[in-house]
Amino acid sequence: MKKTLNSIFLSRSQRIVACVALALSAKAGAPNAIIAGVSDAGPDATINLIMRDIDHNQLDIALTRTDNLLRIYPNFRLAHLIRGDLLLARSQALTGFGNATNAPAERVNDLREEAIARLKGYRSRPTTNTVPRYLLQLRDDQNYAIVVDTKQSRLYVYRNEKGRPVFVADWYVSQGKAGAEKTREGDLKTPIGVYQVTGILPGEKIGDYYGKRAFPLNYPNEWDRMQGRNGHGIWLHGVPSDTFARPPKASEGCVVLANQDLDTLGTYLQIGVTPIIISDGVEWLSLDDWQTQRQSLDKEIENWRADWESRDTDRYLSHYSSRFRAGNLNLASWGRQKRDVNASKAWVKVSVRNLSVLRNPGKEEMVMVSFDQDYRSNNVNNVSTKRQYWIKEDGRWKIIYEGST
Repeated sequence: MKKTLNSIFLSRSQRIVACVALALSAKAGAPNAIIAGVSDAGPDATINLIMRDIDHNQLDIALTRTDNLLRIYPNFRLAHLIRGDLLLARSQALTGFGNATNAPAERVNDLREEAIARLKGYRSRPTTNTVPRYLLQLRDDQNYAIVVDTKQSRLYVYRNEKGRPVFVADWYVSQGKAGAEKTREGDLKTPIGVYQVTGILPGEKIGDYYGKRAFPLNYPNEWDRMQGRNGHGIWLHGVPSDTFARPPKASEGCVVLANQDLDTLGTYLQIGVTPIIISDGVEWLSLDDWQTQRQSLDKEIENWRADWESRDTDRYLSHYSSRFRAGNLNLASWGRQKRDVNASKAWVKVSVRNLSVLRNPGKEEMVMVSFDQDYRSNNVNNVSTKRQYWIKEDGRWKIIYEGST
């Protein structure tokens, strides 16, 4: 019997659902280096234990765990499929994943992909000595940051501890039917970039299909528009009331969570504040490398501030890309404007507070910088919130966009 069940869930044989085997080939249970989080009490942790039970030929325990999981999440179709295979194994040898004779092949394939994504994601959680390379600096009021990994079908929550991101929770998510890197309206892809939640849409306004609520994102952002990307209506949202989860690629571009997970995620979200970074495969940094990159960018920003304060317009403009845009201004018109302004100044003082530095996860080497700016001079005092996009140009970080938020 053990051999039969291993051939369903854990075999490396090409003849039986090899992709599931790859997902389950890691040792069951989380290594000590993995950070404990909210998801350790969730369904993915239980599925991981069920697979361990099967591996150890503890089939009754596996079935009991599956039944308990279904009592908590009665609409969990993947758990129903696992339960059906465990029951069927009592009477006959099984030859694959989802052995019920009336099981639709397309539905079984969707559940197989979900099983792979859930287990790979759960067993590949962040370790204690790594952080996502995108969260270089969080400002004081950004209590949390969200990182979505479309390749792993996983969403991670990080807490801001004095600017350093600390892992809190992670969940399985679905993305667009056509994958990631949205570029145009209707392409059924999930965008890649740095975003924020702009509001809350209650369930009664969006319909049961999107779950109990939705959190719209500010796609397309300034950088997307500069790249010619378009589209709208990208949300974080839930699932219909008769559904627990959707396949990994099932939305029209949104990021979709189970309703219970969305409820918990909502407690971490600050409208217009919490960064939502969507990446097609998270890149991780050691804490030492993270600190080095953070300090390097902080130095560039400080040099820009000091050169602006110096009223040396050439030095100030050296921080700007040849492709710079600010509204209708390009670098030449921006430079003329700054020379005219500096000519009227006897002195300038610029302070930068509440700095946030978030690296873009797309193909471009780019970071989004936001801060509160206090500008004072002999004839003007102004306080504003600024957003800049910095890119690598000829090996140096330069500003390609600047505007107020």
